[in-house]
Amino acid sequence: MTRLERRSLAVLATVAATGALLAGCAPMPTQAELDARMAAMMKASFRDQGIAKVDRLEQDEANEACSKAEGGSLPEATAKRIEEANLKTVKAPSDGRYLGDWKRGEALAQSGRGMTWSDASAAPEGNGGNCYNCHRISGAEISHGTIGPSLNQYGKLRGVTDPASPAARPVVEYTWGKLWNTRAYNACSNMPRFGHAGLLNESQLKDLMALLLDPKSPVNQ
Repeated sequence: MTRLERRSLAVLATVAATGALLAGCAPMPTQAELDARMAAMMKASFRDQGIAKVDRLEQDEANEACSKAEGGSLPEATAKRIEEANLKTVKAPSDGRYLGDWKRGEALAQSGRGMTWSDASAAPEGNGGNCYNCHRISGAEISHGTIGPSLNQYGKLRGVTDPASPAARPVVEYTWGKLWNTRAYNACSNMPRFGHAGLLNESQLKDLMALLLDPKSPVNQ
């Protein structure tokens, strides 16, 4: 090693040591600064591709609060405010009819298709519900998830013998609201907000309602 090379290494070592010293004296960034850096990093790391848009990274109050809770409970007042705000977004069926075809609902519950970058945005079959990924639904299906509660015999256990009757109205409206925007009832629910987020359309939601509540559905046998 030449004298020049040794001198250059010495200079670099001094610069590195000075930088480390200065870094050690620098104030710690605030939480707001860390959040801003994280947001900038996320924005720079993703891009729109096909049907998958980067607007999925935008958090509303519910997503932000539940992310910061890291699986823990929210303060009661915060949870109540989030649930009340989300309940206001629930839209009843435009024709007042809540149930569709349970057979289509079963196919929808089985389908995991939709909202990934490789899906065509104008596909005629639309998105799937992917419900079996988290729930047991029909008793005949042996492949199902357990992240969410079992929905087998959902209507039967709740005494729904005629979904159109006034007696069934509270269960019917609750079920619709849960499918439309689950955070109206559980601020940090992991369930997709199918109607609120535009993941499923009104007709698809009606078919899932029929799967859960129609006495003829295999769910209620």
